[in-house]
Order: sequence, then structure tokens, then C-alpha cells
Amino acid sequence: MSFISLLKQGNKSSGIAALGNTVLTIIKGIAAVISGSGTMFATTLHSAADALNQGFVFFGSALAEKAPTKRFPTGFGRVVNLFVLIAVIVISIMAYETIHKGWELIQHPKESSNILLSISILVIAVLIDGAILVKAMKEIAHESRSGDKGVNVIANSFKNVNLASPPTRLVFYEDIIATFGALLALFSIVIAHFTGLAVLDGIGTILIGLLLTGIAIKIGYENTLGLIGVAAPKIVEDRVATIIFSDPDVVDIKKMRIIQEGRKYHIEAYIELKKGLTLAIADDIKYRVKDLLFKDPDIGDITIGILEADDIQSYQMNSDS
Repeated sequence: MSFISLLKQGNKSSGIAALGNTVLTIIKGIAAVISGSGTMFATTLHSAADALNQGFVFFGSALAEKAPTKRFPTGFGRVVNLFVLIAVIVISIMAYETIHKGWELIQHPKESSNILLSISILVIAVLIDGAILVKAMKEIAHESRSGDKGVNVIANSFKNVNLASPPTRLVFYEDIIATFGALLALFSIVIAHFTGLAVLDGIGTILIGLLLTGIAIKIGYENTLGLIGVAAPKIVEDRVATIIFSDPDVVDIKKMRIIQEGRKYHIEAYIELKKGLTLAIADDIKYRVKDLLFKDPDIGDITIGILEADDIQSYQMNSDS
């Protein structure tokens, strides 16, 4: 597969977010230099970190789509987790710089100039970051197969975010902070201007840095689990079980293990078939079940063993599945 073909399969949310945040970094940076606002500087660093991170993650998500090789038989799904962890390092550095800048402004507060420019830039930032966040929420609805539309996309994105791919989760979390951070910066600058409390600029800067620290810890933890190899959520396990049980000759699942690698799932299952089947027929059923499972685009690899029924039901579906 060519490099361009791989890029086309990269995570759309992270690609769009990288472009959007690059634009925001430029316009916020200009405003920070002109106004001298510490909060504007902090949100500029935040946008720069987001642009760099999401660019990294976009390339990582594309590389994760590379087909398995003889040396890497399970594919490259976990590569995206590694790229996200690199992004976490960048976020952590930016968080430190932001907090350090905020502390300096608290110790030596100074008034910002060009208040109208700062307000205009931050309003644009809220709109752009908000649009990227909505895009990420729609991607969560798509990847989780929730079928949500309209306002439900926003309401249920927090509930279903754990079912989204690592890049989409990164964009979602980062742009929640980015949108809130831009609003916080806007609030801090306006209040500091009209009250004369220049120290609020430093406080707002530190709060943005703390938000960045929190999101770095959360994303870092989730992707460390992904690198180790984390079990698929129960809802995904039951979705796979439903497909297996849809074959009329399957009576039970003796054992099943599903590992999430990037946005793909690797399945190992031992299924029980009706009694009295010949080995040839049982083998045909096994491949029939595998063909059913491979119709699910999120499934990357399947290993199935076949057993004769022991009249003991081992697998229990959720009541709402």
C-alpha cells in the first residue's frame, strides 16, 4: 500500500483538528505578541500543542492501517497508541510552560493591550475549536455505532467515547480543553481589563496549564493500557458474540478473548457446535463463522477453535444486548 493510500485511511478527526489548530496557533500567536497577554500566550501554546499532537496522531493512525507482515503478523494497530503517547509528552511540556508563564504573571502582573483584538481572536478560537469538537463527537457516534443524531450526538459522546479509536478520543479530550480554555482566556482577559486586576491574567494562564496537565495524565493512562493490550469493552464482546450465535450450528462460546489494538479487534474464540457433526462439516462451520465476523470492519484478526457441545452454557449475553 502506497504512502498516499495510507494517509487517506488516517483518522479524519485528527487530520482536520491538526489543520484547524495550525490556523489558530498563527492568529493567536500574532495576538499574543501584539497584546502581551499571558492568557493569550497560554492558549497559543495550547493550540500549537494540539496542532503538533494531532498531526502526529494523524500519521500514526494512517501507519496503523498498514497490512500485517511476516515479522509483524498482528499488524500495526498499536502504533497509534505510541504516537498518542508522544503527543502526551508534548502536552506535558506545554502544560509546564503554561503554568510557569502564569506564575510569572501572578508575581509580576501587567495589563494587556489591544483588548478588542484579543477578544476577536478568542471568539474565532471558540468557534473553530467548537466546530472541531462537534466533528469529533460525530466521529464518536460513527465509531461507536450509536446511531445518534442531532443533539444526541453531543449528549452521548461522553458516554460512548471509550468505544472510539485512540485518535478520536485524543481530539475529543483535547478540544474540550481547547474550547473551554479559549472561553476561560476570554473571561480572564475581559474581567482583568474592566476590573484592573491584571493578576487574573496569570490565574487564567495557570488554570489552562492545569487543564492541560489533567488531559495529559488521562490520555497517557488510556494509551499505556492500549500499548500493553487491553480487553475490548463488554458491548463489543457481546456484539461479536451475537454474530457468532447467529450461525444456527453454534450452541455456545466456551471461551473468548478480544484484544483491542488501535481501532481494530483481535479475536480468539472457542465455540461449541451441535453434537454429531463430522470434522469436515465442523471445519466448514468455523470458516462460515469467520466470514461473518470479517464483515465487521472493526475486526482485524480471528482465531477460532471448535468443540463439541458439553450441555453447559458458558457464555452469558447482557440482557440489553
